[in-house]
Parts: sequence; C-alpha cells; structure tokens
Amino acid sequence: MRQLKSTVHPDIESLDQSTFLRVATRAIILKGDKILMLYTERYHDYTLPGGGLDDGEDLLQGLIRELQEETGAQNIRDIREFGLYEEFRPWYKDDFAIMHMKSYCYVCDIDAQLGATNLEDYEIKNGMKAVWLNVYDAITHNELTIKNSAKKGMSIERETFLLKLIAEELLPQQLQEKAS
Repeated sequence: MRQLKSTVHPDIESLDQSTFLRVATRAIILKGDKILMLYTERYHDYTLPGGGLDDGEDLLQGLIRELQEETGAQNIRDIREFGLYEEFRPWYKDDFAIMHMKSYCYVCDIDAQLGATNLEDYEIKNGMKAVWLNVYDAITHNELTIKNSAKKGMSIERETFLLKLIAEELLPQQLQEKAS
C-alpha cells in the first residue's frame, strides 16, 4: 500500500522512546461529492469511519467491523486500497511514551440505507454520529476547528489531510464516472 504521509507530533522530541504500534483502518465512502463521515461533538470534528484492529483480525475484517459498528453500513463491497497514513503521537499512560499509529485507508461501496450502529460507550459519550456531507464542507469545518478550538483531538490533522487528498484524487474520478 502506498505511503500517504508520515508525521511526528510536535510534542515528541525523539522517537527513541518506548513505543507501541496501533494498527487501524479507515473507510472512504463517496456518493457524488458527499462522503460518509463521523461527527464527534466532543471534538467538533469530522473523521473517517474506522478504528483499531481487534486481536486476530486482518485489515479487511477490521475495516468491515468498524464500518458496520460506527455507521451501520451494509453490504460493504468493492474494497480498494487508498493508502497508509502513519503517525507518531504522545501516549499519556504509564506504559509507553509514544503511540505509533498506522491507518490503512480503503475506498469501498455500501448500500445507500444505513442500518443500526453499535457504538462503544466512549463513542456515545463523545457524541459520535454518522453523517453524509459535502467533502469540501468537511474540510472547511475541520480547518476552522483546527484554527479556533481548544478541544480539538489529535486525529483532526490526519483527517483533514486525508479529506484534501480524497477531494484531489477521488472526486474528479467520481464526477467523471457520473458523467459517462
């Protein structure tokens, strides 16, 4: 899978510290110029559906499970690689200093009708909900949150980078397919 970007959080002075790896998947589902996102009230941001793999899961199993749990997506199909976003972030628990996050991003199709979600307790408490919105509106919203919000999460830079890349690479393709 192609490398999209590798980032080191500005609070990390050296990568020569205790580090653990977290492998996650992210789903990109487009319908014209709209994208399926998760809005999180706590952080006032939009993120791609997805999350960490469970023990024994491969990337595609994790992608499908997370997408079903967070959005109620049904009949997930035509899964295609988009790219890997890698980041090194501070870890604020005693066991490690750094989390090395690898987010494997995939484009896929789903049925138009979303089913019931199965959100985790912290996702419910954070006010997470699945929404369809214009890709450019999501970018603008996240950029304003980055600029103006003290409560933004660490993932917003990743998500905004991915949204811009999706707009640049996938939207023209979507609109071209729609015209033919």
